[in-house]
Amino acid sequence: MDSLQMEIAIRPAPVSAIRTAARPLSKSQLIHKLGDLAARGDLDRGLAALTDYVGANNYLLARCDGAIDNNLDFVVCSNWPFDMVRKLGKVMSELNARSNEMEKCLSIMQPAFLSLPSGIEPSHGLSREYCAVTFNVGRARFSLMLLFPQDIILSQENLRDVGLLTAYFASFSQERETRNDRDFELTERELECLFWIAEGKTSDEIAVILGISRNTINNYITSVMRKTATKTRSEAIAYAVRNNLV
Repeated sequence: MDSLQMEIAIRPAPVSAIRTAARPLSKSQLIHKLGDLAARGDLDRGLAALTDYVGANNYLLARCDGAIDNNLDFVVCSNWPFDMVRKLGKVMSELNARSNEMEKCLSIMQPAFLSLPSGIEPSHGLSREYCAVTFNVGRARFSLMLLFPQDIILSQENLRDVGLLTAYFASFSQERETRNDRDFELTERELECLFWIAEGKTSDEIAVILGISRNTINNYITSVMRKTATKTRSEAIAYAVRNNLV
């Protein structure tokens, strides 16, 4: 087995613990704070508040479908040590490839304790295990990964709460980013063309629907691909789906 592969062990938290996780905010206070931070687009502080609430030290929010080899595109936001994050790219890619769709669905909102693979060393005082809570935001699947101290046992109930609240917070943040993308990157006409090519329409069909010439439609589609850094219509459609544009 590759040394970077991880062994997954989903199990309930032990009844006893050396010390319990501190909760500086009540659940209602945390929800109120997350609402304020989401309105400001402050993803870092929101994830830090969620991490503190459950008693963990570090957070890493990742797109489950974004890990390719050692590429860091899967990272949405993190305060994990950089070297640890860099080495997780291949691990996440392999883990995603080994899991079928049923397993992925069953893992939603189920806290999983995963062992760091050999070659990835946590900072002093941190456990060699980390906790991952997976959730969906629209069509995208995300995972919140938490590093925690050796002498902390994380509550399963609190972890599920954090998973739900992270999904809530991330959905607001994603909506805000999508609105910004629409305002500053793609025009309304370009978005219309993107929608119709996602529906499988040809340039001639879109021209009839929108009442403009085929050449103008092709110019819009070319502009969409340039702005989204895609090379084909299929890639542009995939981009639109990932970013909830269609």
